[in-house]
Amino acid sequence: MPLTIFSDEVRFRYKSKNWQYQFDEIKELGLLKKKKKYFLENGAFIAVTAAAYYCMLFSNIMDLYYIIPSILCYAFIIAMRFNDKTEFVYFLFVKDIYQKEIKTKIAPEDRILVGKQIDYYLDLQFERNVKRTA
Repeated sequence: MPLTIFSDEVRFRYKSKNWQYQFDEIKELGLLKKKKKYFLENGAFIAVTAAAYYCMLFSNIMDLYYIIPSILCYAFIIAMRFNDKTEFVYFLFVKDIYQKEIKTKIAPEDRILVGKQIDYYLDLQFERNVKRTA
């Protein structure tokens, strides 16, 4: 359990990251979802395309000598791109009253558990605020 929620404090232990806050010190707590960037794959695709166009326009190489390697490179790039099933990267985001922000990368398989724990924290925070104002 990455988040441990007590009546007056919240502790987080996930891989090598550890922090602890009192309930009143946390300003925001939530999950961030960012789409993965594919710079390596996109760059390789552009490089292969540029090399194929160069061979096609500025050289006297026969078609088979640059088309077959280009197609094989495209197949390899596509295999690299679609090998990973996860499309998003998840972060646990904490902002405290001291204007300190902590972002911790969460594995996609742990996202559901951490999300439930954050929901539990938000429910407790709501109940505390209702008791305080009532």
